[in-house]
Order: sequence, then structure tokens, then C-alpha cells
Amino acid sequence: MKIGFIAPEYPHTKIKQAAGLGTSIGNLVEALSQQGHTIYLFIYGQEQDDYFVENSIHFYLIGDVSYGVGKWFRYRKHIQSVVQAVIIKEKLQLIEVPDWTGISAFMKFTVPIVMRFHGSDCYFCYLEGRKQKLKNKVFEQFAVRGASAYITPTAFAGHVTKRLFNISNKKSIETIYHGLDLHSFKNTDPSLFDSKTILYIGTLIRKKGMLELPEIFNLVKNRVPDAKLLLIGSDAPDVLTRSASTWALMKQRFNKTALKDVQYLGRIPYSKVQTYIKNSQVCVFPTFAETFGMVTVEAMALQKPVVNSNIGWAQELMEDTVSGYLVSPAAHKLYADKISKLLQDENLCLSMGKAARSFVEEHFDIKKQAIKNIEFYKKIIPL
Repeated sequence: MKIGFIAPEYPHTKIKQAAGLGTSIGNLVEALSQQGHTIYLFIYGQEQDDYFVENSIHFYLIGDVSYGVGKWFRYRKHIQSVVQAVIIKEKLQLIEVPDWTGISAFMKFTVPIVMRFHGSDCYFCYLEGRKQKLKNKVFEQFAVRGASAYITPTAFAGHVTKRLFNISNKKSIETIYHGLDLHSFKNTDPSLFDSKTILYIGTLIRKKGMLELPEIFNLVKNRVPDAKLLLIGSDAPDVLTRSASTWALMKQRFNKTALKDVQYLGRIPYSKVQTYIKNSQVCVFPTFAETFGMVTVEAMALQKPVVNSNIGWAQELMEDTVSGYLVSPAAHKLYADKISKLLQDENLCLSMGKAARSFVEEHFDIKKQAIKNIEFYKKIIPL
């Protein structure tokens, strides 16, 4: 098949950034390419236009464009023009788009559009209980209506998104989990790690539970005095307090004793993430708003016990008390108790880590997930 992906990010040195959305697309694209399919990536919002090919993957970097007025519409039509020209020239069969802020709104193509629910602004606003900006609401509504079919990374995200956008039952929504290249995620000796180290990887932002984590870690320090917390990820402004830095808000919530054992590294290259996961004893993700949680699966693949949120999507990623614990991020004491229990029992960490790896192998092998994607794409392509 010849498949196109429109995305704002992708894990490549020539591309500005890559977070969870880019990582999940990258894993799928690599697997599809290895299975003989030809992939065309259209990465918008870049510093300049560029085109190159690597391993049967065609990269079209679409430079950001300044307009006097109406960029919200004119830049979308510019992306459409670039993509449609390639569709015709290379005979693409399908285009996949993300839902975030409705980038595909007002776009028309001569092939079907499949939208993947990486997490719309509407979805996250709903989970966080805050009002959505009108422009984002309009763009996402137009984009969702323009898609022929949808893929959701968890059944929970699919149910919520379908209801929020009032998606017709006549349109197909398929749950296909994100996948991981298991050969690239191996921990040859899970018994080697930095004892009492807790790791969080992700954006420092309220919706990820970052204002809960200081309270939780303060309680952990009462139980495990030599516990250490390592934070990796971009800082972000806070929407409620209008603070320019969530990290600054977090520092105010750690007590003096706990703060001495907190290290914030900021963003690090994706190639170094595995090393930090392997060196940790426990990984924590106390998030309130997610569609999947790619780094959770990466930690589990490297045989780390995870203390995760207990909200909908997380219940599909792991087994509570088997591969880790599912706890409400707002339940500070219970969350801290689960972390402390793991820090004080290395054998429990190893057994849960082993179970986590087995769960990933069964549910999130990218080779299996790529086949499921192709099977779904074929249902959408006109005969």
C-alpha cells in the first residue's frame, strides 16, 4: 500500500520535535515500511520545506508560512495543496491525520481520510474540566466530520471522543493500540538499577498530574527517606494560574527535605530515554488526561513496575497489582503508599516488571499492530 500521514512532529534529527504523538506515528511508520508498504510523511510547521527518502519512507517537510490574514485557513489549504499533488503523482491510497486542533479542517483529498484519536483539544478539555477555545472547537468539528473513518488507541478514548463529537454510528471507529518495536526495547539485566529512584517522563503540565506529584513525593519521603525523584520532559505554562512555568509551581509544593532529592533534567534526546528508564526502580505517571501513554508502555517493556493513573485509558495498558498499580492521582496517600511499597521491595519490582514485559509483548507488539492497521485501511479504501 501507499499511505500518507499528516503530522506536526516525528522522531527525526531534521524535524523540530517529537513527543508522544510523533513517537507513536514513528513506531507505526517504521513497522509498515518493514512490511513492504510505502509511506509518505507530511510534517507541517517546519523551519523550511525539504524532501528526502529513507528506507522507503518519503519525508515532505512543509515549512511554516506567514500570512497577513487568515493563516488558520490559508496554511491548511497550503498543506492540502502539497499533499494532494503527491497523492496524484505517487498514487497514494489513503491519508491519515491526527485530531489535535483539527489540522485537516477544510482539507479535501481524492482519497479517504482516516483520523487517529491521539487526543483532541476537546477531549483533553473535557477530561480536565475546562472550557475549550471556540476556534479549536470549530476546527476540530470540521476535521472530524471530514474523516471517512477513525482509529482510537484505547476503547476509552474512542467512546469519549465519539460522544463529544457526536460521530455517527455509520462511521467506523476501530480500537488499535499503539505499538512498540520490542527488539529495540530490551533490558538484559533488570536487577541492575539505581535503588530508590522514581522516574517521571513527560511534559511538566497540570493535566499530567504534576501538581499532585510533589504532594505524593513528600509522603514517600516520610516512608522512604532515601527516595529520589527524577523528572524528564519539557516545562509548560499553567492554564489556571497563568504561571509561565509548571516546574516553578511544583517547586513550591515540595517540602524542603523532599526538594533536595528532586532532579529536573528538562528535555533529553529520545535516544537517551531508555537509559534513564533502566536506571530507575519505579516509573510513575499520575496523569488526569491521556489517550494512551506511550512512555508507560516503554517503561513496561523495559521491565519496570509502573504506578499509573486509574482513569479509563490506563486500565487498558496494564493489570492492577500484576504489572504495577492503578491509583487516582488525587489520592496522594494511596499513590505514595504504592510507590513506597515498591521502593522497599526489590523482588516485587522485579516480578511486576517481568509481568509488565509479558503484557506488552501480548498487547503492544508493533508488528502485530501494523497488520491490524493495514487490515482496517483496506476496509476504507474504495474497491
